[in-house]
Amino acid sequence: MEVITNVINKIDEVVWGWGMIILLLGTHLFMTIRTGFIQWKTVSKGIRLSVTKDPYAEGEVTQFGALATALASTIGTGNIIGVGTAIAMGGPGAVLWCWLTGVFGIATKYAESLIAVKYRVKTADGRMQGGAMYALERGLKWKKLGKIMALVFAVLAGAASFGIGCATQVNAIATVCEENLHINGAVVGVIIAVLTAVVIFGGIRSIARVCEKLVPFMAFFYVVGCVIILGINHDFIIPAIQTICKLAFTPGAAAGGLVGSGVMMAMRYGVARGLFSNESGMGSAPIAAAAAQTRNPVRQALVSATGTFWDTVVVCLMTGLVLVSTIMKNPAINANEISNGGVLTSMAFGQIPYLGPVILVVGIISFAYSTILGWAYYGERCVEYFAGKKGLMPYRLIYVLVAAIAPVVALDLVWTIADILNALMAIPNLVAVLLLSPVIVAETRKYIRDLDLRDDTPVPVIETGRRS
Repeated sequence: MEVITNVINKIDEVVWGWGMIILLLGTHLFMTIRTGFIQWKTVSKGIRLSVTKDPYAEGEVTQFGALATALASTIGTGNIIGVGTAIAMGGPGAVLWCWLTGVFGIATKYAESLIAVKYRVKTADGRMQGGAMYALERGLKWKKLGKIMALVFAVLAGAASFGIGCATQVNAIATVCEENLHINGAVVGVIIAVLTAVVIFGGIRSIARVCEKLVPFMAFFYVVGCVIILGINHDFIIPAIQTICKLAFTPGAAAGGLVGSGVMMAMRYGVARGLFSNESGMGSAPIAAAAAQTRNPVRQALVSATGTFWDTVVVCLMTGLVLVSTIMKNPAINANEISNGGVLTSMAFGQIPYLGPVILVVGIISFAYSTILGWAYYGERCVEYFAGKKGLMPYRLIYVLVAAIAPVVALDLVWTIADILNALMAIPNLVAVLLLSPVIVAETRKYIRDLDLRDDTPVPVIETGRRS
C-alpha cells in the first residue's frame, strides 16, 4: 500500500507542477482581459440576476436553482478542511494564492458557463444537457478532435465525481461526527448513503429543490460564525493578513509554528485547493448552468460566475483568516507539527469555546452533503454522455455504495487522487475555453449591454445523452 501511495503522490506532484499552474492561472488572466474584467459585471449584475426568475426561457430549473446546485457542489469541505490542508502543506501563504485563484477564476467560470449554455442540447424527453463535452463536440471546428476531447472530459469528470464529490465529502462528515459527536464512522456512511439515494434518484429538479433550501442556510450560518470568531481574534487579524501575504512569496516562520515553504509550495497547494474549492476551470459547474431557464448565455454565465465569488473570495478567505489568526493567537497549536489539514482545522476551531466546534461540525456536515448532491448530478450527465441512459442506474448505485464505504478509506490518499482527477479533467475544459474565446467575446459584446435580449437559436434535440 505504501508503494501505491508513493506512486500516486509522485503523479500528483507531476500533474500539479508549474505546467498546470501556468495553464490554470494563465487562462484566468487571459479570460479576465478578453472579457473586459467581467469580475465587476459579475458582482454588480450577476448577484441581482441570481435571484431573478426567467420563467419563459427554455430550461429545467430556475437560474437560482442552477446556481444553488453549482454552489452546493463547490461550497464543500474544500472551503474548510481544504483550506486547512493548504496551510498545513503550503504554509499560510497558500491562502493568498487560493484567494487569487478565486478572484481571477471568476472570468473562467463565466466563460465556461457561457459556452455550456450556448452549446447545450435537449434530450427527446425534454431534459437539458450541457457542459464542456458538448462545447467541445459542437463548438470546435476540428470535429474529430472535439469529440475525442469531449469523451475524455466526460470519462474523467465521471470518475472525479466519486472522489471530489463523494468519498472526500463523506469521509470528512464521518471524521467530524466521530471526533465531536462520537458516532461510528461506518454508521455515518450508511446514513449519508441513504439520504443521498433519496435525493439523487429524483434527478436535477429534486437536487435543485434541496440545494435551494440548504445552500443559503449553510452559507449564512458559516459566514456569521466566522465573523464572530474573527471578532474574538480581532487583535490578530492584521498580523494574520501580513503573515499570509509575506509567506505567499518568501520562506519564513510566524507565531503558532506557521512556516512558509516558499512561493512554489504556497502556489501549488493554494492553487490546487482553490480549484478544488471553486472549481473554476474544471468544467463541472457549467453542467448545472446548462439546465437553467435563461434567455441568453451571458445572463446565466454571470449568475454562475457569482458562485466563485461567494465560494472563494468570501468563504475561503474567511476560513483562511480564522485558521491563521486562531493558530497565531493560541500557542497550544503548533502548526509545524501537523501535516493533516483536517486535524489542523479541528484544533484551530476547537480553541474557540463552545462556538468553534459547533460551527465546524454544522459547516462540514451541511457543506459536504450539499457537495455530494451537486456532484451526483455532474457525474450523471457525464456518464449519460458516453454511456447513454442505460448507464445512469449503475452510476447511481455505485455512487451510493462509495458513500457508504468512504469512512473507511484513507482521507489523505483520497484527496490526492481527487487532486489528480481534478487537474486532468480541467485540461480539456480549459482547451475548450481558450479555443472558443472568440465566441465568448462575441456573445459577451452582443448581450452584456442588454441582458434582456433573447437568444432564439433552436436547441438541438438528441435521442440519448450523446449526440449521434
